[in-house]
Amino acid sequence: MLHRLYARVIEIAAGPHALAALLIVSFVESSVFPILPDILLIPMILARPYAAWRLAALCTIASVAGGVLGYAIGYFLFDAVGRPVLEFYHAMTRYDDFKAGFDRWGAWIIIIKGMTPIPYKLVTIASGVAHFDLLAFIGASIVSRSLRFFLIAAVLSWFGDAARDFIERRLTLVTSVFAVLLVGGFVALRYL
Repeated sequence: MLHRLYARVIEIAAGPHALAALLIVSFVESSVFPILPDILLIPMILARPYAAWRLAALCTIASVAGGVLGYAIGYFLFDAVGRPVLEFYHAMTRYDDFKAGFDRWGAWIIIIKGMTPIPYKLVTIASGVAHFDLLAFIGASIVSRSLRFFLIAAVLSWFGDAARDFIERRLTLVTSVFAVLLVGGFVALRYL
């Protein structure tokens, strides 16, 4: 069953609407949506290895643009939108720590947290609430999201068929590790 689902995702990733889906998911994940763009980016690169760098660049642009929306939510709409999003993720305690950390670490928080499985929307909303400098936020977001998405593109491009073969032979292991990382990000968010 997992292999049929994988084959279907690869088929969708090669389809005509895959890029639009990737851009939408990348945009909304940075402000409100719980699904990571990696779930689409990885199979799209596997389906179109010649487009890996272009896909990573477009994913980065959409993610940073969505991050600006998250920043605006924190800056202008925290009580109406930002707080409910953070409460949904049980992230209010981490939010307070993030907000305090901006005074000390600023852009480094955005760069480091934006590369981890910790929901990026927490970073974007907290940046807006903390009234972190918008240009510094955008610059740090570009660095962070580029590192994340271009690293995926690089690994899949350099290892190409070997990466695809590894994923397909060990699909259960790969999806389990991905799920553990995703859940681990939420657990770390909750308890660290």
